[in-house]
Amino acid sequence: MPFKLDVYDRSVYREPAPIDRDSPFQSMMERFDVAAEILELNPGFYEYLCRPARVHMTSIPVEMDTGRVKVFEGYRVIHNNVLGPSKGGVRYAPDVTLNEVKALAAWMTWKCSLVNLPFGGAKGGIICDPDELSRDELERLTRRYTADLFDVFGPDKDIPAPDMNTNEQIMAWILDTYSMHARRTENAVVTGKPVGLGGSKGRRQATGRGVMTVTLAAMDRLGLSPGECTVAVQGFGNVGSTAADLLSQQGCTVVAVSDVTGGYYNENGLNIQEVKAYAEQNGGTLSGYENATHITNEELLTLDVDVLVPAAKEDQIDKTIAENMEARIVAEGANGPTRPEADQVLQEKEVLVIPDILANAGGVTVSYFEWVQDRQGYFWTEDRVNQRLDRMMQKAFDKVYKTAEKHDVSLRIGAYVMGVRRVAEALRMRGIYA
Repeated sequence: MPFKLDVYDRSVYREPAPIDRDSPFQSMMERFDVAAEILELNPGFYEYLCRPARVHMTSIPVEMDTGRVKVFEGYRVIHNNVLGPSKGGVRYAPDVTLNEVKALAAWMTWKCSLVNLPFGGAKGGIICDPDELSRDELERLTRRYTADLFDVFGPDKDIPAPDMNTNEQIMAWILDTYSMHARRTENAVVTGKPVGLGGSKGRRQATGRGVMTVTLAAMDRLGLSPGECTVAVQGFGNVGSTAADLLSQQGCTVVAVSDVTGGYYNENGLNIQEVKAYAEQNGGTLSGYENATHITNEELLTLDVDVLVPAAKEDQIDKTIAENMEARIVAEGANGPTRPEADQVLQEKEVLVIPDILANAGGVTVSYFEWVQDRQGYFWTEDRVNQRLDRMMQKAFDKVYKTAEKHDVSLRIGAYVMGVRRVAEALRMRGIYA
């Protein structure tokens, strides 16, 4: 039984409402709407898939080192679990909003679907500035958040992972807190944890490696050789630094990288190993790095390079930036770095944009590998993890490319069409429980 309509009428789906152009969720919905139109999605399915299945909010009281109790606000959004347990990271940042977490959870749904994982999408966040918290305060915050969401999390229900400003140690605290409440060790309840606690080899580099794999695939489509390509990377966290390092190893010349302190440009190419070592020795920032010219993040985005990797935050590429961009390939290491109004500009300029839900899917793919290994109690070598990741990312890129060609749309819309179609088909097969 098909899930199409004979005639697609946007008014059937959403009542007119003021558009908040600064809303990450609105950015997601504008792309989702185009995919829904191409698929002629059943209006009931549309209404179900465009909103979260569950939204959890929790007040998190934490005893600070001073003895004062401070209350933080935390979220966990389950966007969809039609394909399996929901999956998604937890971020700690002072500017976390529920709207942002809802958008990120939806992107996780399409991302997991796109790379053919048996997961739905979720995301979590806590409004806090981790730089202002001691290690003990971070631990107490994490453990209370986990305890508050004990009934939400579970290896067969909802599986958190690292995200912005969270890491292996925080995942270890989540694992321990959940296991203490469950009265048994549940390694598969969280991914991105230390290898010694059931983490997967290759997980830390997985997102950046996925960016590298699809970037090379895009180069091949355009007839470009890595040895002749220049690259600029916005964001030098785990994803950006790994992508820069791996692309450099493939022969690309990385001419610019950046972090919150700005961009660092050298037209002759940067020694990425040296830059990484400098950041590690300099408190995690590139501030003061001397073997490059200091530029702004905005200037980095418009450099005359072959490949741009935005691996920082959402909404970095607006219409003005897009109009001034010189890159031929954009590989979105971050979630939602490109504003919807910039999509059309980049398409008209024939810039090949590898969308976030494809380009940065390497992290959740290896998180899936970790979940499988934990449940089997059998762990793979790093080479095996990397080989399987490369194969799945290449396969997903090829399918998205073919889908985009079939419908004469951008890779972004092709990716949404693929992701939404699989979830909609699963929903149709499962039916609506009443």
